[in-house]
Amino acid sequence: MSQIAINTSQNVNINFNIASVGERMLAFIIDLLIKVAYVILVFYLFFNILDLGYLLRGLDQWSVIAVYIVITFPVYVYPVVLESLMEGQTPGKKLMKIKVVKIDGYQASFGDYLIRWVFRLIDTSFVGSIGVISMIVSKNNQRLGDLASGTAVISLKNNINISHTILENIHEDYVPSFPQVIALTDNDMRIIKDNYTKALKVDDRQIISKLSDKIKSILKLEIDPTKMTERQFISVVIKDYNYYTGKDN
Repeated sequence: MSQIAINTSQNVNINFNIASVGERMLAFIIDLLIKVAYVILVFYLFFNILDLGYLLRGLDQWSVIAVYIVITFPVYVYPVVLESLMEGQTPGKKLMKIKVVKIDGYQASFGDYLIRWVFRLIDTSFVGSIGVISMIVSKNNQRLGDLASGTAVISLKNNINISHTILENIHEDYVPSFPQVIALTDNDMRIIKDNYTKALKVDDRQIISKLSDKIKSILKLEIDPTKMTERQFISVVIKDYNYYTGKDN
């Protein structure tokens, strides 16, 4: 499986597996089935249960078309709305454990999702062949919408050791020390652990000290060095974050 190295805003490279064409197609099919189910349910509700078909009688053709567009409007905006609300995912993508991300390391914005949605009209033309061809020939399996918005779709499936992620093994009776860690994000914690792990491997005390000072500054903490070393402090912060955010193995 190919990977993409995303350089975060903190200038840290994180490698992600690129979602395969097959995974993206399955996610698309799942979303399509959800949209089809919605249309069937809405039309059944309107015309069979509520018997509102009489409202269309006497309307001209364009008015009828307008009513149908309003009824099915959620289907058209399904991708852009859900990707915005679910931070790069739709139900199909979530089930397939894939996600849209910016390749420059920043969080994708509504504008990025909107660009992908607009280009979907081209990508899905000719039975989706244009989008599939684009994913096959592009470096990071990007369709035209991804290329235009500077995004890629990555796999969230965990096929690496826990030590390479933000996750930590914590016991059920673990007692956290710093509730302030909830102010951090997953991306912050990933960067902290990545740098901490690298520093430990080469015993780089300077990096560990700077990292510790940075965390204390962000969380506004004052730690007695006689009671907790910098290494112990960073390790506790990582464990506390996983405790409060409910991360598990």
